[in-house]
Amino acid sequence: MSNYLELERHGAVLEITLNRPKANTIDIPLSQELSRVFAEFRDDPELRVAIMTGAGDRFYSAGWDLNAVADGEEYIGEFGEGGFAGFPELRSLNKPVICAVNGMAVGAGFEMLTRADFVVAAEHAEFLLPEVGIGIAPDIGTFMLPKLLTRQRAMEVLMTRRRYSSQQMASWGLVNQVVPRSELMTAARALAERLLASAPLSLAAIKETVNETETTTFSDCYQRLRGNPWPAFKAMLESDDAVEGARAFGERRPPRWTHK
Repeated sequence: MSNYLELERHGAVLEITLNRPKANTIDIPLSQELSRVFAEFRDDPELRVAIMTGAGDRFYSAGWDLNAVADGEEYIGEFGEGGFAGFPELRSLNKPVICAVNGMAVGAGFEMLTRADFVVAAEHAEFLLPEVGIGIAPDIGTFMLPKLLTRQRAMEVLMTRRRYSSQQMASWGLVNQVVPRSELMTAARALAERLLASAPLSLAAIKETVNETETTTFSDCYQRLRGNPWPAFKAMLESDDAVEGARAFGERRPPRWTHK
């Protein structure tokens, strides 16, 4: 493990802190390491939720390390199994990922948030895509923002290099919750605890289905579901937990999830 990542396990929650002064930038070796961390999170049956944040108050992440680019890193590099920052492209990552934005999210540091499941942001955090000012174009942001925003809003974010506040991002639906900096991790952990109270197989089925149907029509979704459902969705439907949830509801008690 490099000196740039701090990992803490709190029961079923994995907290990942990016700590690479001065701006928590990510180069290819660090991205590959994050991919390994998220793959291990995916494959560890004891872990159910991940929280990713940055060290300090100024930067969540300033994105790709431009010094590494100047030294020869390729724009389309081998960032690891999960793509840049470890999780945006990681297949079968059917567990929730919360990003706790403690400061500025710049470039790819902002773009990765469009692939998070939840975003909690400090009040002072800012969001910016500066790529067009340095001769390149966003990739993840260009793929995702037109799906998440209107075309005109997306083009504004992608092309104008404007800075946006947490409150603005929340009003556009890109941030779930805005809190004071001192309450950021408390809020992220409270969200994680709420997720832990839900059936893990149900959460996995939801995330798998969302990922698998992003570009699928409604009728095709049902045709697929009724004919050959996705593995996590099928496992959820046939699980003991599905029976336990109904039984607990009828008996007016908290369910006892067995993940089976």
